[in-house]
Amino acid sequence: MVGAAFLALFGIQPPTDTQNAAHSEAVTDILDADNNSAGYAHADGPRTFTFPADHGPHPRFKHEWWYFTGNVDDSAGHRFGYQLTFFRIALSPRPRPGRSAWGTNQLYMAHFALTDVAGDAFHAFQRFQRGALGLAGAEARPFHVWADDWSVAAVTPGATFPVHLHAARDGFEVDLVLQRGKPVVLQGDRGLSRKSSAPGNASYYYSLTRMPTRGVVRLKDHTFHVQGASWMDREWSTSALARDQTGWDWFALQLSDDTELMYYRLRNNMGGIDPHSSGTLVFPDGRSRHLSGSELKITVLNWWKSPHSGARYPETWRVEVPGQDLSLHITPLLTDQELNLAVTYWEGAVKIAGSSHGSPVTGSGYVEMTGYTDRGR
Repeated sequence: MVGAAFLALFGIQPPTDTQNAAHSEAVTDILDADNNSAGYAHADGPRTFTFPADHGPHPRFKHEWWYFTGNVDDSAGHRFGYQLTFFRIALSPRPRPGRSAWGTNQLYMAHFALTDVAGDAFHAFQRFQRGALGLAGAEARPFHVWADDWSVAAVTPGATFPVHLHAARDGFEVDLVLQRGKPVVLQGDRGLSRKSSAPGNASYYYSLTRMPTRGVVRLKDHTFHVQGASWMDREWSTSALARDQTGWDWFALQLSDDTELMYYRLRNNMGGIDPHSSGTLVFPDGRSRHLSGSELKITVLNWWKSPHSGARYPETWRVEVPGQDLSLHITPLLTDQELNLAVTYWEGAVKIAGSSHGSPVTGSGYVEMTGYTDRGR
């Protein structure tokens, strides 16, 4: 939903990076689930999606994100997972008049994480920036989303894809080109993803589920030429989780038979699973099938306690879709892929083994878990 993940932001706390501290209070206020959403647009029914316009910003909504995750490796077998996410947060329904060029009602937050499997290391970074003076922003034509020098941008000005994705911090860098791959998948009801029964408690949500990826990963003085597959999630909305919902587990899985599975499991404060949990199965030819929460079964096989936050997270899972004769065993590439940033949550690269219609399948993907700590809510 990813994260994958505007609802995770509702528990945002002041960031540790001092250059970002001035932004934290405004973000906390505007993302409070109890805040008045009057004046903003709401995801209150199916709509017609238009591309490339919908790859760009939707400033009438309170929250929006461009979410990229992927698994890549080089010819020697060095394997990496990466996450690069841009969040747009509206501080008011409309721009406020002012004479300063610094003035804006749009705030951007970005998260960059890199999983180094061979090095048994996970690196995560964040930045905040105002949507003014070209410091951060989003455009549909040409496609471009950025926060300072972290960016995703169309390689060719006249087309949206392929895109060039770049982020670097403290000697860790991803510099990748992503093809579109399969067609756009509209999640939920024709792109309307309901999170609860309350009117407007929903998002507009679409995905690109298998984007062929090539480029470079840098770890300090080491450069790796890599290839693999990425996943792009796009959501925009105004409303939050219902009061009795505490978080979710989100799965974005790419299987060796060229199918993909997305599923988000919403959890309530009694430890149960919310009936608005749902997913999508994407077939090799790009067709997709919506899955209700009752069509999937997830069994947690192991748990892990974070030495950083003290949160206790699921560590391995069995995911079953009985109606599709699909059974998957999912294991993190590294156990510790917890992001301790303005929001504390677990998001990381995973490997998959299992069976589909009686034949063995493998695969890779990403899992996001929110709401397991106070700072992740």
